Amino acid sequence: MRFPAELRYTDTHEWLRQEGDGTVSVGITWHAQDRLGDLVYVENPPRGKILKRGEECGVVESVKAASDIYAPISGEVVSVNEELSSSPEKINQQPYEAWMFRLKPSDPAELPALLDAAGYERLVEAEPH
Repeated sequence: MRFPAELRYTDTHEWLRQEGDGTVSVGITWHAQDRLGDLVYVENPPRGKILKRGEECGVVESVKAASDIYAPISGEVVSVNEELSSSPEKINQQPYEAWMFRLKPSDPAELPALLDAAGYERLVEAEPH
């Protein structure tokens, strides 16, 4: 398992990457996609939606289960990865490249409160298998 050090993580298995333009890309972790199995459907929040941290904002479905996606931080959805509607398997193939949506953060102070790679690794290791 790998947890890129430049990303931040949530305890609900989303990852965040700060982009050069001030937005934040959001996706699901390798661990999340591995537990779900082959993804068959991705539902992203609509562009322009204002999200509050912890709010349900999307869904990923696999052949085994469906899982809600939660907003890792508060902000406005400025972009969604349209490619995932026809190719959800891209998340299985490259979970840290296949971002789901991008947010313009409304409270940048929420970012440091998220888990770093070491903290996320400890969380995953503590989960029952």
